[in-house]
Amino acid sequence: MNYIQQAYKGQRELWMFILTTVLVAGIFISNFVFYLVTDPEDLDAAMDAMKSWNLPANVMLVINLLPFVFLLALLFVLVKYVHQRSLLSLTTTRLKVDFKRILFSFLMITIYTVASFFIMYNMDSSEIVFQFNPGKFAVLFIISVLLFPFQIGLEEYLFRGYFMQHIGVLVKNKWFPLLFTSVLFGIAHSANPEVGAIGFWQMMIFYVGTGLLLGIMTLMDEGLELALGFHLGNNLIASLLVTADWTALQTDALFKDTSQPELGAISEIILPVLIVYPLMLFILSKKYGWTNWKDKLFGKVEEPPKENYKIID
Repeated sequence: MNYIQQAYKGQRELWMFILTTVLVAGIFISNFVFYLVTDPEDLDAAMDAMKSWNLPANVMLVINLLPFVFLLALLFVLVKYVHQRSLLSLTTTRLKVDFKRILFSFLMITIYTVASFFIMYNMDSSEIVFQFNPGKFAVLFIISVLLFPFQIGLEEYLFRGYFMQHIGVLVKNKWFPLLFTSVLFGIAHSANPEVGAIGFWQMMIFYVGTGLLLGIMTLMDEGLELALGFHLGNNLIASLLVTADWTALQTDALFKDTSQPELGAISEIILPVLIVYPLMLFILSKKYGWTNWKDKLFGKVEEPPKENYKIID
């Protein structure tokens, strides 16, 4: 059974899918609706109002990340007790979760991000401020290590896991859920401050492109492990290494970027999506021996013979 076919191991009634989507994805849906109906000036005013609370950055980070703990737990409960399937089937086709895969993709994106930052920093550091505060950074590190796994876990298990599998079973192919979940991933981040600072379409290139990367990893590798590691590494480094006033993550990071956001759009958005992401997929394909790309990304999804799976009673 391939990754999408894992959904056949559980109950798949439409009302279950709708219930789970509304309860778990409500925060993403509301963010998008809020972005659509709200005037840009009101969005800026809302951001300024939040800043006026003068709460410590670490407190704001906890406030932003805590909901993901409960939402991920809710998703797991609904999959286990409503859809009546194992969490392993939502994670991978392997007999157990491959933590070495998670570690490899985590290190891949971490090394790239840190190396590229310091290369740019050595070339021109005029608008990068070193703001290391040992006490605040130690607290930030603990918060990030404890809570970001829940944040990225929800996004991966929801978009590349739950949606990918159930939409794939519904439409009977792989290409549509790959594209659809990638667009959804972009829309879910449309209310982020970066969108207003850099531009909607510029950021959609990055978000949707990242969604495609993670989706291709998942389908080619028949599991979420690589996507989980990549996403965790990306968000952890974004939290710990560098921050800016116009980003969704405003933290007590090691550095602060004081430049205008649009100036770095080409190097930070277009370069990864068009050059770095394909290179990373090439590296992963060689390491894990990916073959049959056409079938794994564009093939049909068929219900396997009954003897190949069992629905939990």
